[in-house]
Amino acid sequence: MPSITTFDSTKEALLDLLQSVKSGKTQLPDFQRGWVWDDERVKGLLASIALSYPIGAVMMLQTGNSEVRFKPRLVEGVIAANPPEPERLILDGQQRLTSLFQALYSGQPVETRDSRDRTIRRWYYLDIQKVLDPFTDQEESIISLPENRILKNFRGEVEKDYSTRERECEAELLPLPLVFDNVGLMQWQFQYVQADPSQTTERMQRWSHLLEVVQRFQQYQLPVIVLRKETPKEAVCQVFEKVNTGGVQLNVFELLTATYAADDFNLREDWAARMKEFKTSKILTCIENTDFLQAVSLLATRERRMQAIASGEQERVPAISCKRKDVLRLTLEDYCAWANPVTEGLKKAARLLYEQNIFSARDLPYRTQLVPLAAMFAILGDYGDTYGVKEKLAQWYWCGVFGELYGGSIETRFAKDLPEVLEWIKGGPEPATIVDANFAPVRLLSLRTRNSAAYKGIYALTMRDGGLDFRTGTSITDQVYFDDNIDIHHIFPRHWCRTAGIEPRYYDSIVNKTALSATTNRIVGGKAPSKYLPTIQQKAGVTEERMDTILKSHLIEPALIKADDFQAFFTARENALLERIEKAMGKAIARDKVQAEEEEVDNYEIEEEVAA
Repeated sequence: MPSITTFDSTKEALLDLLQSVKSGKTQLPDFQRGWVWDDERVKGLLASIALSYPIGAVMMLQTGNSEVRFKPRLVEGVIAANPPEPERLILDGQQRLTSLFQALYSGQPVETRDSRDRTIRRWYYLDIQKVLDPFTDQEESIISLPENRILKNFRGEVEKDYSTRERECEAELLPLPLVFDNVGLMQWQFQYVQADPSQTTERMQRWSHLLEVVQRFQQYQLPVIVLRKETPKEAVCQVFEKVNTGGVQLNVFELLTATYAADDFNLREDWAARMKEFKTSKILTCIENTDFLQAVSLLATRERRMQAIASGEQERVPAISCKRKDVLRLTLEDYCAWANPVTEGLKKAARLLYEQNIFSARDLPYRTQLVPLAAMFAILGDYGDTYGVKEKLAQWYWCGVFGELYGGSIETRFAKDLPEVLEWIKGGPEPATIVDANFAPVRLLSLRTRNSAAYKGIYALTMRDGGLDFRTGTSITDQVYFDDNIDIHHIFPRHWCRTAGIEPRYYDSIVNKTALSATTNRIVGGKAPSKYLPTIQQKAGVTEERMDTILKSHLIEPALIKADDFQAFFTARENALLERIEKAMGKAIARDKVQAEEEEVDNYEIEEEVAA
C-alpha cells in the first residue's frame, strides 16, 4: 500500500548538515536566488545557536525523480571543482544554511551586507567575556570583524587589530569556525590560557564554562522535512511558495528555467532575446514571461489532444489547458516547438490591435487576452492576415472587452476560446465569449478611469472609427497619437460642469470624454464648449462645416454642444456610444435595463484635467 504522506520529518545535527553542504550532497535548485542576509541577521542567527534557541525547520527535496529535474548549484561559499550529483535540494532554509555554512564551516570570510546595503566581508567571533556574562544581551556576544580583522575609525586610523591569533586570544575573541575544528580549538585554548600568565587560573575557569556554549553549536540539531522524490513538480512549486514567504516569489517561469537548465537550455536568456523583439511594439512591452508560457501551453496541450483523438484514444483525450500544473508539465521539446510560433503570434496580435487603434500597453484593455489571441495567430499563420479572419478575431476581441470577460481567473476561458474561435473561423458556431458577452447600458455611467477594460475599449473605438483631431482635423493614427500626446479628456470641462450644477457621475463618465491632443485640451481649459470651439476654429483655421464633421466623428451632435446643452448632448452621445459598441461586438445590447440615473455611483476615481 503506498504511503499516505509525501514527506519525512526528522532532526539532523548542524554539523552533519554543514558537511553535507560542503560535500555537495546537499545543493540548491537553480530557481533559488542568491543569498541576501545582512550582517545583523547573521549575528542574530549565530546568537540563537549559541543559546540553543530554535531557528526553524529546513525543507529539502529528494532528487532522483526524472519528472522533477532541476539544475542544481552549490551553496554560496562551497568550492568544488567537480561537484557530485546532489542527493537533495534545499527548498526552504537557504539563507539560514548559507549563513551558518559560511560563518562556521567554509574557512572563508562571509559575504554579507551592512546597514547601508553595501557588500562587505566578515569573520564572526564569540566574545568570551560577554557570552559568559548573564547580564549581557547574548546577541552582543557575537562579534563581526572586517576581512582583515582590523577596526579603523572614520579617519582611517587603526583602533583595534585582531589580525593574529595572539591578539585574538588577548582580546578573548574565539573564532566561531573553531567550534567544529577540534584540533584547532585545542590549539587556540592552549594559547588563550597562556596569553596572560597573571590570569591563567581565571582563564581556565572561563574556558571550562565556555565549553558549554561550544557544545551547543556542536550538538545543535535542526528539524528537517524531506519531500520524497515522488512528489510531483506542481506540488513542489506550491510547497515552495507556501514556505518561502520571505524570499523571492517563485513562478512557473523560474521553475521551468531550473528544469530546462538541467538540459543545458537557458530559458532566461531565450526570454530576454524575445523581449528585445517585443519592445519594438509598444503594446507588447507589457507581456510577461508567464503569459508567454501560457500561450505555449495552450498550443502544446492542443497538439496532444489532437494526436490522442487521431489515434482513437477516446478515453484518454487530454484537455486544452494553460493552468499552472499544465505549464509546469511543458517539456523542453514543447517549448522549442511552440516558442517561435507564439512569438510571431504575439506580433500579429499587436498588429491587429494597432488596426483597432490600440497603440500602447497603457491603453490595452486586457493584457491577458493577448494569450489566446497569440495562440490563435500561431495556428492560423498567414491565413490570419486575411480580411474575413481579422474581422472575426476583432469581433471576438471586442466581445471579450465589452463583456469584461478577461478579468480575474481566466485560464478556463483561454482554453475554450482557442478551439471555439478556430472552429468558428472555419464556419462553426459562435464561440462562448461572443455568446456570453453583454454590455449593460447603465455601465457607461460608471466608466470613469482607465482602470476599466471597457473604458479603454470605448476610447479606442472613438479613434478607430474615424475620430478626427479637433485642432488639425486629421484622423488619430498611431503617429498622431504619439506625436501629439493624444489622451482622453472631458468634452464639457469639469470646471464648467461644476459651475453649471451637473453631477460628477455624469460629467466624469466616459460619455463626456473623448480623445484629444494635449494642445487641444489646453485650449479647452475650463471653458464652455460655446467658448472654446470658436477659439479652436480661429487658431486652427477650421471652418464651421469642417468643425461639425470633426465633432460628429467623435459622436458629438454639433448643435447640442454649441448650445452648451449638456443633458441633450449626454443622452445623444450615450445612445451613439451604445450603437458603436453594438457594432464592434456584432450583437445587439439589451436596453431594457434599470435606468442609469438610479445607479449607485458614488465611489469613483477622478482623472486630473490639464489646466488652461
